[in-house]
Amino acid sequence: MLVRFREAFQEFWRLKVSKVGVVFLMILVFLSVYVVTSYPLDFGVRYWNNPAYWADYPKSAPPSWVNYFSDQKLPEHHVFIYNKPSDIISTESGRTLLYVFRLDFQADKSPTFISFTLENLTYYSDPLVARLNVTRPDGKNIELYRYIAPAPYAGESPPYKRFYDSPKRISITGDISVASVLARFLLREYNVSIKPSEINSIGQHTIVFSIPGPDKEFYVLKGEYIFMVSINTYDSRDYVGEVKLVIGGNVYGFMGTDSLGRDLSIGLLFGFPIALFIGIVTSTITTLLGAGLGIVGGYVGGKVDEVIQRAADFVNNIPLLPLLIFLAFILGQNMWILVFLLVAFGWPTLTIIVRSMVLQLKSSQFIEAAISLGAPRLWIMFRHIFPQVAPFIFAQLIFFTPTFILLEAALSFLGLGDPTMPTWGQILEYGFRSGGIYVGLWWWIIPPGLLIIWTAITFVLIALGMEPVVNPRLRRMK
Repeated sequence: MLVRFREAFQEFWRLKVSKVGVVFLMILVFLSVYVVTSYPLDFGVRYWNNPAYWADYPKSAPPSWVNYFSDQKLPEHHVFIYNKPSDIISTESGRTLLYVFRLDFQADKSPTFISFTLENLTYYSDPLVARLNVTRPDGKNIELYRYIAPAPYAGESPPYKRFYDSPKRISITGDISVASVLARFLLREYNVSIKPSEINSIGQHTIVFSIPGPDKEFYVLKGEYIFMVSINTYDSRDYVGEVKLVIGGNVYGFMGTDSLGRDLSIGLLFGFPIALFIGIVTSTITTLLGAGLGIVGGYVGGKVDEVIQRAADFVNNIPLLPLLIFLAFILGQNMWILVFLLVAFGWPTLTIIVRSMVLQLKSSQFIEAAISLGAPRLWIMFRHIFPQVAPFIFAQLIFFTPTFILLEAALSFLGLGDPTMPTWGQILEYGFRSGGIYVGLWWWIIPPGLLIIWTAITFVLIALGMEPVVNPRLRRMK
């Protein structure tokens, strides 16, 4: 048996398509393992389908690498998150927590907005005071904002906890107090007089990242910007959980974002383990069920074979996709229900083919010899018949995998996939439903489609490499 397996593997491995298919499969497996070990299993419910989580991300932004193909460099979207301060300074009244964010800004346009967020604040005496300062490439410093945490409520006792349920997001853009600060800054540093209402219409973020020119025009100031959030605390037990600074941009990440601001690279990564799970698990169960029924029906015969064949003929003649759409709509949109439906309607073809192969093997001399020696039916089917049809069954398992991956993508594209987790078909469906294809958001449509095709081709290549193993006529002449 070991010798036969070694020969089969050598025959499989000598083809280039086999090598390419195995390399592709290793990449798929590696990415799937990375996703499963790096992200929580409830990512879809907790993050992907939670609009509040993506509130600070740009909407419908192309990937950052499009700047390499554009004459005008668009500003990248940056999200800086600190769970610990960069430095702690002791003061007479307590401590000052410093959070320093450095940004090397080289875009030809100013950012789209500026915001910072405070989360999980705890104080025991006086409320915490937070300040946001920025030092520009020209050396000029601006104290943009000052915020005091809510004072203790009536009847509340320490510790006083703030922003544990929902973070406090402070938008610098559009804030009239920031506009007043910037108006004084322009008058003091550049002798340019602009009303706060005018700054509000221009955009506070534009003023921060620009220098004034004639006729109140503003030109982008490139270089390193240092943003500093300083938080004054008045008790050694005071605590700050998280500080986040967001510099809004027009491009983001490796694969861009959708209309909700979701990072498409994460959604596409999550599609790998789901596609492999749906494809491999479903094809394995389907193959075991179909092959098992084919072997039993072909060898036992009689009424058992009659029942199996009539059931196979009935199920095999049902149009699969319309029925899957109907049942998925009735039973619900769940991954396990989808696996069950694909298995329930995917086994008949293999059963019919394996039965015909078993009928030929049943009259072989080695089978008759085993019967004459009194071997039980189960032993004959498992020990003598199954090894003869195993290469074909394994090849069919590989052929089934891309079929089920494409079926899952089709159902998700029709809005009948599992909504609790991101899949490639689901990303495509939302892209079409939101009009992404009509306004030219190619990064939303093309990548998931290519990944579906690539995954299917991976298993097709492996199946092509298996053909010489299954069919000796295709083997090279020795």
